[in-house]
Amino acid sequence: MLDKKNNLKSPPIKLTVVVPVFNEVENVGPLIDEIRTALENNISYEMVFVDDCSDDGTFDKLILLNNELDNLRVLSHKCRSGQSAAIRSGVKSARGVLVATLDGDGQNNPSDIPDLLAAYEDNIISTNNVMICGQRANRKDSFVRRLSSKIANKIRSSLLGDFTQDSGCGLKLFRAKDFINLPSFDHMHRFLPALMIRNGGKVISVNVSHRPRERGKSKYGILDRLWVGIFDLFGMVWLKYRPINPEVNESE
Repeated sequence: MLDKKNNLKSPPIKLTVVVPVFNEVENVGPLIDEIRTALENNISYEMVFVDDCSDDGTFDKLILLNNELDNLRVLSHKCRSGQSAAIRSGVKSARGVLVATLDGDGQNNPSDIPDLLAAYEDNIISTNNVMICGQRANRKDSFVRRLSSKIANKIRSSLLGDFTQDSGCGLKLFRAKDFINLPSFDHMHRFLPALMIRNGGKVISVNVSHRPRERGKSKYGILDRLWVGIFDLFGMVWLKYRPINPEVNESE
């Protein structure tokens, strides 16, 4: 990979930070600064922001920042495709072996990424197929949102057996190739731990911080999430019991 400013070959990228965004023009700048502060001296990395057809100037803002930063890449969808599709687009383009994801609204703190990396290194000895999931220890959402999420997490965990108390946290870390091997569908980002376990992987939860939204507006409604979540959950239960993961040996 070449340094755009100095035309020098930069070191191999170990980590790609994927951030899906939709109408987050006020958040992308501060979030990029925080990612750089958290990772600049820790690991060779790149940032991939995926704009899901924003109409508030988010893409234009990202292009301006892209012209200033060598390790920022900007992808965009031609039509709005959803958060899961944006995450997948980012992971498919990742140049790093590892991928960290976080939400674009600024509520996830990039300073927690090094803790996810440390947890990954601690658990990679036993298996290569590992997903580290952030678990928001002190959520800064409304009471109704926290309650609905708590109930949904308990129902999901009991039906899917994913051993994850906070599947909805945007902070996650995994190998890019392990993610690409997962089944792809709309809203899959809410079921990543269950999908990883279904593919024979291991899921580890790590406590992370959570912040109130300071800029922009939330894109989710409680009732919208409820009905979509119920529909998706039944689909996941169906998918859970239909894995095909045979061990393959080649004769000499």
